[in-house]
Amino acid sequence: MKGDFPTIFERGGNGLSSVELPSCSTPSKDIKKELPETALRKSPPKLPEVPEPELVRHYTALSRRNHGVDNGFYPLGSCTMKYNPKMNEDIAAMDAFSSAHPLAPVEAVQGCLEAMYGLQEAIAGITGMDAVCLQGAAGAHGELTSLMMLKSYLKDIGEESRNRIIVPDSSHGTNPASATLAGFTTVQIKSGIDGKIALAALEAALGDDVAGLMLTNPNTLGIFETEITKIADMVHSHGGLLYYDGANLNAIAGIARPGDMGFDMVHLNLHKTFSTPHGGGGPGSGPVAVKAALEKYLPNPKVVKNSDGSYGFACHEASIGMVKSFWGNFGVMLKALAYIFSLGWEGLEKASETAVLNANYCLEMLKNDYVLPYEGRCMHEFVLSAENLAAYGVRAMDVAKALIDYGIHPPTIYFPLIVKEALMIEPTETESKQTLDGFISAMKQIAKTARENPQALRDAPKTTPVGRLDEVGAARNPVLKSGK
Repeated sequence: MKGDFPTIFERGGNGLSSVELPSCSTPSKDIKKELPETALRKSPPKLPEVPEPELVRHYTALSRRNHGVDNGFYPLGSCTMKYNPKMNEDIAAMDAFSSAHPLAPVEAVQGCLEAMYGLQEAIAGITGMDAVCLQGAAGAHGELTSLMMLKSYLKDIGEESRNRIIVPDSSHGTNPASATLAGFTTVQIKSGIDGKIALAALEAALGDDVAGLMLTNPNTLGIFETEITKIADMVHSHGGLLYYDGANLNAIAGIARPGDMGFDMVHLNLHKTFSTPHGGGGPGSGPVAVKAALEKYLPNPKVVKNSDGSYGFACHEASIGMVKSFWGNFGVMLKALAYIFSLGWEGLEKASETAVLNANYCLEMLKNDYVLPYEGRCMHEFVLSAENLAAYGVRAMDVAKALIDYGIHPPTIYFPLIVKEALMIEPTETESKQTLDGFISAMKQIAKTARENPQALRDAPKTTPVGRLDEVGAARNPVLKSGK
């Protein structure tokens, strides 16, 4: 079932040109008179005089030592390292957006609030949910926010004794961590031989003390839980709720909706599914979407559209309170909104289909060179195992390091934990067949090298400024310096 996108920019232009925002200007006061004497320099700083070409070359050389999606393939499984369209960056950098102050009166930032409201409505349509909050700073933050709401909901209905959260053994590590932070006890259930939730194990774990089930669909193995509606019925029949970890929404956006599967609450990773920058510690964004019964618990304040067509904020007394200062990561929201509106529903559907196609192509081409722990088609990502290379003394870590010498970022390794020597690969939808073929060729060559010259893989990488590091030694015997 397809949701409807809001048409929020219909009044000609983008609704922002008429808003006059205060501009930054040089303070009229004498700064020297405002600062204490001890804070003032007695002499100019000793900064080097560097010609512009040398400065540019220095930072360009440093940038070449870093790997990002702009300069190479980045098949990091589960993290969805999508290409970030530069148009979206330009939109987020528009002066009317970037100069807006979060404490400005709502009359002065109507365009910003309209954009946030539009994103809320778009997310509700994509997920099949009824209400959305944009405050979450990242996926795990969205998880914690959802579980805090669940806690409040259970208290209000007199079911505080429900203190167990069920997670599958293939779940993201943040799931049990968030549940613990929210005051729940985590119960892990094993996956079946097909990589999906074992319904018998789920039934055995359910009871009157279960608060809910946290689930990713498709799951972390890249496999779609085809019995999801039955799973939802089982959990609901025992009084629990279903939480959807949106990390893998890139496989189904525009095609299927968590709300239609039976989920009650969802968090999304805007920096995954909706192609905003990802990595380097942020910025991320983890909006939360819920069914109507949970709407009043959403963090305050929420952007609303007033009866006169203007936009403002509203609060509910049952809310769990604010979880992020000001508007949240507003720039990330703008990039996600631009991505959604530029693609439209058909474009989102096509992106998901292509992500699934690319993943299955790579899987089919590599399944004979590595171990495929779970047979069948995958969704947007898949998991291989390097266990067949162990006889040559080669591990998943060696495969990952060797890929660096091919100019390819390593995939996620050793996760999910239920697969030995795991290689978790997600090609995303924007990569060409030429790029995918280059990756496949590199992976095949690495498997061949493992059999013929395994030491070469154990010595990789060779082309980087720093060679193979002793990660275990560094973790066990860290060398800490004061910085003085």
